[in-house]
Order: sequence, then structure tokens, then C-alpha cells
Amino acid sequence: MDEQLLERMLADVHAIAPYQLPGLVNRCARAMGLTGAAIYLIDLQQRILVPLDEQDARLPVDDSMAGWAYRTVSVRIEEDQGDLVVWVPLVDGAERLGVLGMRSGSMDAGRLRRCRLLAHTLSMVVTTKRTYSDWFVARTRTRTMHARTEMLRAFLPPRSIGTTSVISTGVLEPAYDLGGDAFDHSLTRNVLHAGIFDSMGHNLASGLTTAVALACCRNARRSRADLPEMVETVDRALAQWLPDQFCTGVVCQLDADTGVLRWSNCGHPAPLLIRGQRVLDKALDSPPEPPMGLRALLGPGVARAVHETALEPGDRVLLYTDGVIEARRGGDEFGLDRFADFIIRSAAGGQRPAEILRLLIHDILDHHNNKLTDDATILLIEWQPKPTSPG
Repeated sequence: MDEQLLERMLADVHAIAPYQLPGLVNRCARAMGLTGAAIYLIDLQQRILVPLDEQDARLPVDDSMAGWAYRTVSVRIEEDQGDLVVWVPLVDGAERLGVLGMRSGSMDAGRLRRCRLLAHTLSMVVTTKRTYSDWFVARTRTRTMHARTEMLRAFLPPRSIGTTSVISTGVLEPAYDLGGDAFDHSLTRNVLHAGIFDSMGHNLASGLTTAVALACCRNARRSRADLPEMVETVDRALAQWLPDQFCTGVVCQLDADTGVLRWSNCGHPAPLLIRGQRVLDKALDSPPEPPMGLRALLGPGVARAVHETALEPGDRVLLYTDGVIEARRGGDEFGLDRFADFIIRSAAGGQRPAEILRLLIHDILDHHNNKLTDDATILLIEWQPKPTSPG
């Protein structure tokens, strides 16, 4: 893929409507000497790779070479009807978007390099265009979404963000029928901001409560407020505008350079700290505090508590809502031990954080026969700093 070809493609991308992208990519692939190319985006529940070209078939994530490329974030090649099909993951930072499939009669190092370059470029194009195109959003849905869920999902960040030293990734179900669960994460210079929220109820009011909590946290964060002031901002807004509602949650900050973790827990299940192959018992427990919106229960003049600990390289912090461990099959709860053990075993098996949570949330859904009675949300933070160079 030479410089002139890339320049022409980028110029054309700016001028076309999003639905015309598959045709443009196919033409670009032919100009590269390939037989053709197709973009596949991941569906909302990360089970299916959905083609942007509506004439192509969907591909299962767990039973296809394209899905293998998505799951492992690596290039895969297979033979199909006399052609080689190269599957290259589409990735924006830490976020897995889908895969790019390219056909060719033969493949060499130079052609493979151009395939990778095209995939990198398209990842940025898709990320940009899907922010304003409902077509991209609609293509990756497999059924109708409730209006309250639409509202709440509009506030959600990408599933995964991160750098070479810290990754934060989240999942939540039921994907099309959320009540009041949400997660948030963002990077400000060297600090990862993350949070998880669970509002009372399973209706429009609960979704609105969580949306207000997310908006207040972001507004305070972008105004450079510290952790206590961030939580206080949510307390004041809910007490003033939604006095009959409240929201449990954990809001935290991780210094990606030092590993210092600070957090405030507002009536929520305590996060888990996984070090090596075990959970450190009660490492992130804290004295109980009332949910956001019920600050008056603290008493006059009592500030929200902020806790602090130092992580070690390789540590994982798990934030979750109670719907995760309370999922039942008959009388059998999914349970905290099974939840933590799944993370530990998957990490030991070499799975990436985003893939661990994809597999875990599917296991939780299977345990509950795909009918959750409460929202289930998980946020996994992994701190893996670069080794310090000697001298």
C-alpha cells in the first residue's frame, strides 16, 4: 500500500457516506493487488462478527478463523476456494473493533505489511465515523434495544482503554435491557480514572440516575476535581434533582507510574485485588458508607472517605455489581469464588483482559440461561508497568 494509494483512500473516506465504506475498501484492496476485502465489526455482545457489506454472512466469534483473529488480536490466514484469506484485527488502542478480511491468490511479506497498514488505517476510520453514524450502531445490534438502555449506553465509554502499562476493560449485561448499571474509565495524563455504578430499580428513573452520576463524575474530573469532590458532586446533584433515587458505586484513580490506587466506596460491593494466582482477602475492603445521593446519612460535617493502597506489577483490580455473583441457575448462585477463579484461570491461560471478560460474561449468562434478573457489570483493571531500565 504505497503513499499515493493511502492518500487517495483517506481523501475518499472524508467524502463518502459511512455505508459506502465497504465498496471503497474493496476497491482499495484491488488497487493493492488483492482479490478483495471486507470489514467485520463485533456485535454488542461480542458473539458475532457482523459484515458492513450486507450481502456477506455473519461469522461466529467462537468458531471461525476471523473470530480467532479477534479473540487473540493476531493475524490469521486460511484457504478458501483457491484464495488465501488474511484476517487482521481492527483495533483502536486497547479497544477491539472487529476484523478486516482480505483475499489474495498469494501472500508475501510486503503484501502482508500493506494488509496490516490498511487495517490500522480503517480502525481509525471506523472509530471516527461510528461516533456520528447510526448505521454503524444498527449493524452491530442483533435485536431491538429498550429506550432506557439506549439512554444509558449513550453515556458509556469504549469497552477497553489503556496504555502499555495499564488496561481497563468492562462488560455489562443484559446488553439490550439494562436497568441502572454502568462503568466508566478515562485516562488523564498518567492517571486512570475508573468507576462502576448501580442505581436502585430497573426502569427509566434508574437509568437516568446512573446517567447523572456518570455526567457529574466526568464534569468534576474534567474540572480537575479530586476524588472526594467528584463524589460530592454526584451526591449534590442526586439530592437536588432525583431525591427519591440513589446509586451505589466505586470511583477510583490509579497512578499508572507509581501503582498507587485511591478509591471511594459508596455502599457498593468491595473491589477485589488479584495478585498472582490468588485474591488478597479483604485487601480493598472499607468501612460502609451510604450510596451516592444519600450523603445526609453520613451526618453533618462528615466527608466521604478516600482509601489508598499500592499495587504491585501484574496486579488486577476487579469492580463488579451484585448481579454478577447473584446470577442463579435454580438455587445455585454464580458466587464470588467462581467469579474470581474464572479470572485467575483465564489470566494464567494467557488470555488478554478484554477476552477474559468476554468469556466471563458469557459464562455468567449461560449459568443464568441467558435471563438475568439483575444487571451484571464488571470492570477489570490490570497494572503492568514497564520494567525500569538500569542506570
